Amino acid sequence: MSKIRITSVRNVYGVKVKKCCASCQHKCIENDGTRVCSLTMTEVAQKFKCDQWQMSEGLQHAGKQ
Repeated sequence: MSKIRITSVRNVYGVKVKKCCASCQHKCIENDGTRVCSLTMTEVAQKFKCDQWQMSEGLQHAGKQ
């Protein structure tokens, strides 16, 4: 069984952010809770990570005072 390796980055305020669909700018969540990528328009898992990952705007500002 292979494990998904989740990597992390820090935003400009030093807050650690996991690189996965849950923290991506391109995620959309449907009314039924289904997570959809707005770039590929495909259903994805919460921990899914792709090469198009971009930190969400909200997480870019996390830790700002």
